[in-house]
Amino acid sequence: MREDILEGLQKEVYGRCLKETNKFGMGCYYHIEAVVKNAEILAEKYGADREVTMIAAWLHDIASVTDYSLYEQHHIYGAEMAREILKEYNYDDKKTALVQECIKNHRGSVHCERRSMEELCVADADAISHFDNVPGLLYLAFVEKRMGMEEGREFVKNKLMRSFRKLSADSADYYREKFENVMEVLN
Repeated sequence: MREDILEGLQKEVYGRCLKETNKFGMGCYYHIEAVVKNAEILAEKYGADREVTMIAAWLHDIASVTDYSLYEQHHIYGAEMAREILKEYNYDDKKTALVQECIKNHRGSVHCERRSMEELCVADADAISHFDNVPGLLYLAFVEKRMGMEEGREFVKNKLMRSFRKLSADSADYYREKFENVMEVLN
């Protein structure tokens, strides 16, 4: 496990999230951190390459936090940015290609075939990460979007339901209790 890369990527992502040009604010950093945590859990569960999965998790939204104009295609631009970043660490070319595929295929809202367990882990970790940051979703609804109590609650519930539906069947089973507990609190 290349701890130097993981530590370096954590600092790189944190620094980019701090910049005023990051339209998502620090909430995006906490999202990415949750994706990394869940990607590591899922890599262990599914026997995926833990290092590749965690690197891809750190970099999956790198294009979005770097330049908001890249958001719509951030999975494509992010894969290219990841290649350049990982070159600086002299990271293995074959593993870099796996990281790139994970980033290209992480979005649940973009239908794509996930051909590896690493891709599945990053995509599912991205979807389930919202359950680790319910306060951030509530802040988005009530403060940033200025929604009323009922509208904000429904906004958050709907976001979480959409995220849960993006999970693979096995991950949905694995995270079902977490989903049900959070939804019970919001009801």
